[in-house]
Amino acid sequence: MADYHYREAQGADAQAPLFLVFHGTGGDENQFFELASQLLPGARVIAPRGDVSEGGALRYFRRTGEGIYDMDDLGLRVTQMIAFVEARRAEGAARQVVGLGYSNGANILAAVQFAAPSLFDASVLMHPLIPFAPPEADFGGKRVLITGGRRDPIAPEAMTQRLSDYFTGHGAATSLVWHPGGHELRQEELVAAREFLAVAR
Repeated sequence: MADYHYREAQGADAQAPLFLVFHGTGGDENQFFELASQLLPGARVIAPRGDVSEGGALRYFRRTGEGIYDMDDLGLRVTQMIAFVEARRAEGAARQVVGLGYSNGANILAAVQFAAPSLFDASVLMHPLIPFAPPEADFGGKRVLITGGRRDPIAPEAMTQRLSDYFTGHGAATSLVWHPGGHELRQEELVAAREFLAVAR
């Protein structure tokens, strides 16, 4: 199992939701740590730091170019992240396991969900890019929120829509929220995430 460095905030009680937040390329465990407690008050927050460096920018898996993933490395990192999340879940009695990721963080979170569909009860994928065909999986009873920019040069609209359709087609209750801009996070995404996560409290 990868020994990820991470920040943690204790939950309000032993059954508080376990909320894992994953940063984007160049971020770290601090990027969404404070925001997490605002989006899901009372949750136990875990923010792991990506352990791959791309020219000094932290990521969760390697790539060989923009939008070109090292699939062997991704497979390895997914296995490691599943073990990490399972270990954190085993430490308590969380009533739900919830994930949120942006950009590269959304990509590792989505890839973990593909490999272990039962691991997360709900997830927020902000500006994900999945340039490969996900496997068959059963997301019945799971909830997914995807947010994106209509003019995102990194995560194109069509690919974002395709990912949303994938989750819907495999049983997830899926919501898709757009803003008119690019790869940047906007306030309307955070509002949508807070409303989506309110159910997990």
